[in-house]
Amino acid sequence: MKIVCLDFEGVLVPEIWVNLAHQTEIDELKVTTRDISDYDELMRYRLGVMQKHDLGYNELSTAAKSLKPLNGAVEFLNWLRQYCQVAIISDTFYELAGPLLETLGYPMTLCHRLEVGPDNKINDYCLRQKDPKRHSVQAFQNLNYEVIAAGDSYNDISMLEQAEEGILFKPAKKVAEDYPVYPIANNYTELSDMITALL
Repeated sequence: MKIVCLDFEGVLVPEIWVNLAHQTEIDELKVTTRDISDYDELMRYRLGVMQKHDLGYNELSTAAKSLKPLNGAVEFLNWLRQYCQVAIISDTFYELAGPLLETLGYPMTLCHRLEVGPDNKINDYCLRQKDPKRHSVQAFQNLNYEVIAAGDSYNDISMLEQAEEGILFKPAKKVAEDYPVYPIANNYTELSDMITALL
């Protein structure tokens, strides 16, 4: 039995923090896991920038709610779910992902939590566990699933490494150069074809 594990931002939906950067015109918020591979370090950086510019949860939530899934993502996900189980394994937060997950038909999603105070400030964040993407794949493997994983960035590599099959989806040039072992899908048609060949 097989299950497909997909990253969320960059694979199915746009980058939420990049959208916040555009809305606030704060370029420091354009940094993503394509730039800083350590997610804990990246989040500390992001929260520091938000504090510096007096931004809170409402601004971040507004940025997230203004986004739509990437063109073709809904159709791709609907197609894929006809043939196998699908899990979204993401370093995003439930508090931000909700509206986008609704648009995608509420696929099973494993991600993190934000700690928001009554003053609208993001006090902290709670990671589900260390190296969550690798552990998620391992958990499915312990249930006798073979895992096909697809992601676009450095924080997806542990998931791709652990899976039986890993695919990079529209990765940044540096990510592709650093991990040439993984095949690259440049669009949903290519990704569908690659997954079909593995099912």
